[in-house]
Formats: sequence, C-alpha cells, structure tokens
Amino acid sequence: MRFLPIVVLAGLALSSPATAQDAQIAVAANFTAAAEELGAAFAQETGSEIAFSFGATGQLYAQITQGAPFDAFLSADAATPARLLDEGLAMAGSDFTYAMGKLVLFSTLPDLATGPQSLEGDFIHLAIAEPAAAPYGAAAVEVIEALGLTEALSGRLVIGQNISQTYQFVDTANAELGFVALSQIAGRTDGSRWVVEEDLYTPITQDAVLLNPDNETASAFLDFLGSGTARTIIASYGYGISDR
Repeated sequence: MRFLPIVVLAGLALSSPATAQDAQIAVAANFTAAAEELGAAFAQETGSEIAFSFGATGQLYAQITQGAPFDAFLSADAATPARLLDEGLAMAGSDFTYAMGKLVLFSTLPDLATGPQSLEGDFIHLAIAEPAAAPYGAAAVEVIEALGLTEALSGRLVIGQNISQTYQFVDTANAELGFVALSQIAGRTDGSRWVVEEDLYTPITQDAVLLNPDNETASAFLDFLGSGTARTIIASYGYGISDR
C-alpha cells in the first residue's frame, strides 16, 4: 500500500554526520535519545567515545550498502540486519535483539489521542513515518488497516521521512495526531496518548549487528547493550527487553 502526503513540509536530514570517534554506529531514529544516554554511560565506563548517525532504517541500510563507514548498526527491525548478513556486509553471528519497540498514537492536545476511536475523530492531519523506510511507519499502516480505516484516513496522512520527523510534525502541531515510538514521548506528561495494542501490528523487533569486526570499540558497545546498566536505560524509554 502506498500513501502520498497531502502536506509538503520542510525535510530533515536523514542522519547526522558522524565525526571521528572510536566507533561510528548507525542507529534507527526511534532510538535516538536512548542511544545518546547509552553512549554517555558507555564512555563513562570505558573511556571510549561513540559517534551516532540517526535515520530511517531503510535509509541507513542504503548508506551501508553504498560504503558508509559505520562499524555497527542498531536497526528498527530484524529483517534489515538479516539482509546485511545475507549480503556479506555484517559479521556472521553478531546479530541480536537489543529492544522491542512499541507504537503509540500521540497528540500534544489533551483528550485527542485516547484510543482507536480517536482516528475517527475531528482532526485534519495524521502523521506516520514512511512505511517503506521506517518499521514504525509500516506498523502504523498495519494498525490503520486492522481498524478498517485505510480509505477514511488516506487523505489526512502526512508522511515523515523517518520517525524523528514524524514526531516533529506532531510536536510542532503540523499534525494533530501521529503514530510515533513510545520511546519518543518517554518522560512527557503533556498531551494525550494511546499505546497501541500489540496485537494490531507485527512485533517491532529491533536488532543490532556488527559491521566492522576489526573495531573493538563497536564490538564492546554491542556487548554493553546486554549489561544491566544498558538494559535499565533501554527499558526506561518504554522498550521491551529481550533475552540475548
């Protein structure tokens, strides 16, 4: 299914440029805040610095296949790391699930996003991430289809290049409602939200994979993600935790 945006809004960069650090890691946009906190904790513990580049999973995959010098990849799905492994672009056996993502319908307006009935309410724009590039966008489409609202909502959709841009559409009131990652509103007490029932979309299994086996810092950071410290940080952003 293909949705076309009805509003043209200024685009955001798909990823921030990585600087020269001990390791350069590509990270799905939904994990931005968590990754930054994890990077700080890792640096404090080891003294090694991580540079992150954030973007839509599909766009980061394209950069990796085109030779971007990333040492590891934290995806928003399991399929993309598996694809990199099949293509010989990642280290065999290095993939694992670091987080289980959760989808939420969010609005900065009180009482607007309270449940599935909110999608039939009085609003103009609903923001979702590009389904072809962002797993959270694909999950949003699944929810819309499961609720039988595809036709009713097709003219109201605003498509973000990635989940960060989608969130900004909602946060700046360019869209009254948006399907975003629960992690993006962790700590927010304003507005309204509906944490979508997980039986309405395919589980968002977020996998990591090592791209450069020669970078010991990247390998150590992936190991760090399984530590008690890291798991506590990841859970604090609303992610589910999978046993490694």
